[in-house]
Amino acid sequence: MSDQLPALIIVAPLLGAFLTPIIGWWNRHLSHPWVLMVLTIPLYAAYSSLFKVIKNGPFGYNLGGWAPPWGIEYRIDYLSAMMLVLITTIGFLAAINAKSAGNTEFKGKEAQFYTLFLLQITGFLGIVITGDLFNVFVFLEISSLSGYGLIAHGEEGAPMATFNYIIIGTIGASFYLLGVGYLYMATGSLNIADLATLLPALYHSKMVLVGFAFFTTGVAIKMGLFPLHIWMPDAYTTAPNSVSTLIAPLMTKVAAYLLIRILFTLFKPDFALSVVPIATILGWLAVAAIVVGGVKALAQTDIKRMVTYIMVAEVGYIVMGISVMNRAGLTGAILHIINDACMLLCLFLVIGAISFKGHGREIYHFQNLNKKMPLTMAAFVIVALSMCGIPPACGFFSKWYLIMGTIVAKQWVFTATLLASSLINAVLFFRIIEKAYLAPPEDVAAGLDHTEAVIITRDKVPLTMIVPILISAAIILILGPLSGKIIETVIQHAVPAIF
Repeated sequence: MSDQLPALIIVAPLLGAFLTPIIGWWNRHLSHPWVLMVLTIPLYAAYSSLFKVIKNGPFGYNLGGWAPPWGIEYRIDYLSAMMLVLITTIGFLAAINAKSAGNTEFKGKEAQFYTLFLLQITGFLGIVITGDLFNVFVFLEISSLSGYGLIAHGEEGAPMATFNYIIIGTIGASFYLLGVGYLYMATGSLNIADLATLLPALYHSKMVLVGFAFFTTGVAIKMGLFPLHIWMPDAYTTAPNSVSTLIAPLMTKVAAYLLIRILFTLFKPDFALSVVPIATILGWLAVAAIVVGGVKALAQTDIKRMVTYIMVAEVGYIVMGISVMNRAGLTGAILHIINDACMLLCLFLVIGAISFKGHGREIYHFQNLNKKMPLTMAAFVIVALSMCGIPPACGFFSKWYLIMGTIVAKQWVFTATLLASSLINAVLFFRIIEKAYLAPPEDVAAGLDHTEAVIITRDKVPLTMIVPILISAAIILILGPLSGKIIETVIQHAVPAIF
């Protein structure tokens, strides 16, 4: 059974997606429990794979029994195992949340929604697990096409945002595919491990250099790295809440994983340092992303749109950690992939619950919301503190390693940018916390006397929404103290030995 874990991770959600329309046609109310049942298989397989890697080291699975480089290999090492756990956990929590949010936003189309939902997760998992460059492109397109279909069902403006996303996303995918083509022409192989042994002798080949440029540009588009982020704010703001809960925390993180694979597995670290100055370029793009993302977020009054611009800055954090090319920085980047995905999950779950109960997304709508939705707002405070980098929440620990990485690299502008960004996040979130917790009661604000006091009633959030919110908030608090253990058992093995 353990030998088949990599296959189960992909086959279960893929077959589940094909069977979902039949289940939905038979009884649409069974679509949700069916999806949860299907997702327990990759969830179990992902955690089992992580424990197996920690105990025995990386392992592979030859699809159809064909050995690489001729066959397609599913490869699970420390980094991919950690990403598989992240994707399946967030996917499962997002699926639980979809019971209320998704059934409202996709009423009458539940089967179609859950089919695309499973395909989206399949795409993410496939990008992470496959050891074949062209197979990465296939799964990249599965996740992208599913995302287009899901986002298009959002609020007013979603079709146009989806159209823009399709155009830019297709350009990114085409760039990636061109990169695959150039490397195949240069080496005759598509297997990542095989290419890693063939490419060092060809680092100065113009064909390889052009292929590398296409690779990094295509992944940067999918990642939403400034200035290639223009598709992201509109797409995630207008997307249905049940959709943004899944896609927003994972799309950019899976692309960041892919960038790390290209820079440190497909190519060697010295390629980005001595052959092509990509590390320097990425570092200054990261600075721009953090600054622009923070400033644009400050200008927003819609909290969902504010969070999408924070995402632009968070992508900058990860890229900055990669760009400094040292152990502390890359450790911080990998750790921040985990932490930021969990923080964004919690944020979008909270926003979804607030919208579900009919409250607006403008900041002034949060007045006294702590009395109406105390548990939801408590989770919001936890994730806000984490975003600001306040311990013991997980955001502090990854930012600490990122800052240490910039200090080791003596990139003082990068250090100052990270510190300033934390202050901007504090302004962004504490103005909302102030409105929710410290604003005068509505009757006082309205100038009413005690005989006309406004009665505040609690909004009962469905169990399928509040449970994922509380679990995600708990994960944020647990990941912080566990950061040292995660680094010791997993991340240190994912960082190249050269650092």
